[in-house]
Amino acid sequence: MFKTILILSIFTSSLTSIAQNISKDQSTTTYFFIRHAEKDLSDQSNRNPQLTETGIKRAQNWAKILADTKVELVFSTDYDRTRQTAQPIAEDQDVEVSLYDPNQLNTAEFQQKTKGKTSVIIGHSNTTPAFVNKIIGKEKYISTDEKVYGKLFIIKITGNTITDTVLHID
Repeated sequence: MFKTILILSIFTSSLTSIAQNISKDQSTTTYFFIRHAEKDLSDQSNRNPQLTETGIKRAQNWAKILADTKVELVFSTDYDRTRQTAQPIAEDQDVEVSLYDPNQLNTAEFQQKTKGKTSVIIGHSNTTPAFVNKIIGKEKYISTDEKVYGKLFIIKITGNTITDTVLHID
């Protein structure tokens, strides 16, 4: 009887150890990808326009949509419209906005920084789908139409399992 209890005890403690190791290795990384909100198109020569009043409201709405989610990192390209879209989310989550280069997507440094965390990445109609494609490892999404501002790409990575979802929020 003692031998059976000892074996069960060892077996149970080894299962606990295995479960702890699996849970450490199986942390979930979550990305929310958003295109910047509506920009001011009144001056076609302005390559760095501000958000319109509608865009400001949309940016505030993104913060409300993500309010119940613990966001640890917020990224933006270095344009007024993307930073203005990111700012309400960052303020609501009490985090800083980090800038990223849209020509350097899903680098090893980015992967390491975001592993096991929840991040929001604000980009553009062409860079957002391209960034999502880099993370999921396939060419699934194409550039978003210039008139579409309400797509939310959600990517979750747990171990080797990657899921991707797109929501249309207007």
